Amino acid sequence: MSSGQPQPALFLSKVERRYPQGETSLEVLRGGDLAIWPGEMVALVAPSGTGKSTLLHLAGLLEKPDGGEIYVGGRPTAAMDDSERTRIRREDLGFVYQFHHLLPEFSALENVVIPQLIRGLSKADARSRASQLLTFLGLGKRLDHRPGELSGGEQQRVAIARAVANAPRLLLADEPTGNLDPNTADRVFQTLVAIVRASKLAALIATHNLELASRMDRQVTIRDGLIVPLT
Repeated sequence: MSSGQPQPALFLSKVERRYPQGETSLEVLRGGDLAIWPGEMVALVAPSGTGKSTLLHLAGLLEKPDGGEIYVGGRPTAAMDDSERTRIRREDLGFVYQFHHLLPEFSALENVVIPQLIRGLSKADARSRASQLLTFLGLGKRLDHRPGELSGGEQQRVAIARAVANAPRLLLADEPTGNLDPNTADRVFQTLVAIVRASKLAALIATHNLELASRMDRQVTIRDGLIVPLT
């Protein structure tokens, strides 16, 4: 990709992914193309078994493609070794899952501090940024509460703060509201929108919730191994 022009945060070019199945193989992607730009929220709406998780794993550099290229911030990643891919995941990517996966023995603040310490920030700077993020997400009075003392929606907002603590280029979310009741899901989704717009993040959000998907900038699905607009 040209380095002189603005770059998508994520660009998949003719990506292929297949899995061996006995003497044959299951072809999940057979030339998938997708570009997501800074500040853009893209909904990934696809039935189970069509490759939604595979696409998120590829975008998150958790799997390598069998063909094609995946660019993060304009950099090709397919040929990177594991240490380079780990560094990109740590510095440029944020992940939110259906279940928050917070560390239960640590407070909300500490859960957001830890990934920043791993990246090399000072403890003072990490605590300051964590406090700012959690306050922005409406949790300023819950900083010292452990996950077990928080509601499901509050836990997921802590998970979002943790995902963006290192100021990634791209946020990847897999059913981030799927475990929540409709009202809480709506509040968590509003939190996602606020953080994406304020940070100019790019976001790829897998969801079965068509109403939430309709509120994002674009909706895509996987059909016949290709990434296509949802119609």
